Amino acid sequence: MALDLPPDLVSALRAARRVVASTGAGVSAESGISTFRDAQTGLWAKYRPEDLATPQAFLRNPRMVWEWYEWRRSVVATVEPNPGHHALARIEAARSAAGLDFLLVTQNVDGLHAKAGSRNLVELHGNIRRTICFDRRHPAESWPATDDPPPLCAECGAMLRPDVVWFGETLPPAALRRAQQAAAECDLFLSIGTSTLVQPAAELPFIAGSNGATVVEINPDATPLSRLADFVLREKAGIALPALADAMLDG
Repeated sequence: MALDLPPDLVSALRAARRVVASTGAGVSAESGISTFRDAQTGLWAKYRPEDLATPQAFLRNPRMVWEWYEWRRSVVATVEPNPGHHALARIEAARSAAGLDFLLVTQNVDGLHAKAGSRNLVELHGNIRRTICFDRRHPAESWPATDDPPPLCAECGAMLRPDVVWFGETLPPAALRRAQQAAAECDLFLSIGTSTLVQPAAELPFIAGSNGATVVEINPDATPLSRLADFVLREKAGIALPALADAMLDG
């Protein structure tokens, strides 16, 4: 059944010149990726993600952390983008062809937005599919096989690690500045599948709203943003985003 959107929301979608969409774990969950704080499975059931995703954990036991991320990568490799991912890519392509602004900001590290075709993309927390040396100077596309992981960077000899932001690390400054500036300048902000709790990404819809943008929340659950958003759609992204794309692009 098609989602019935409020007429005022349809008007805002069609009038928007600068659009920012921000996505969180709820979007990836619809593709079958567990949220970060869900219980681990198999060999990793006894570990808490928060105890593995830190620089300190990596330095204490680099092999264990590397192998955990290799397991997570293997899980990500089996999933595909869902209708929500594809709808955002469709919106971007259509707006780009029309000379209109669109930026997608994601907290997800699974790379599914890029796989769906999104190109104007800020990955605030990095991308698990990429690898970089520990001091973040050299990306690595490949490395020799080793019986004692993690492998070492061919450029500097440092241990390789996933190119994601760990607890205790700051977000990439250029990526955060780009997201904040886009939020401040947009006239439509879509907050999708995010709890609006993890800072500093959580501040983006509030930046947009305080600068006059129409703020739309898409989330089955209430969040701190809910009472301040102009429109709230209590739907999963895979249902709401195709409807928004149809309304925005067919008008």
